Amino acid sequence: MDKAARIVIDERIYPGKPIIRGTRILVETILGSLKAGMTWEEAMKEYNIEREDIEAALQHGRYQAA
Repeated sequence: MDKAARIVIDERIYPGKPIIRGTRILVETILGSLKAGMTWEEAMKEYNIEREDIEAALQHGRYQAA
């Protein structure tokens, strides 16, 4: 699956906010947790997501910052 396809905006869940597809987990939650020092492994376990979801969140964050 394309990394970009892992990030969606679902108006029924968090209007206007990007989330990990199939979850209610905000991209900003993942990015904030990593910035605060959580490891990728801890984030995957805590949020029940895959490595590719974290990669997609990081890619999305970089795109938004540009």
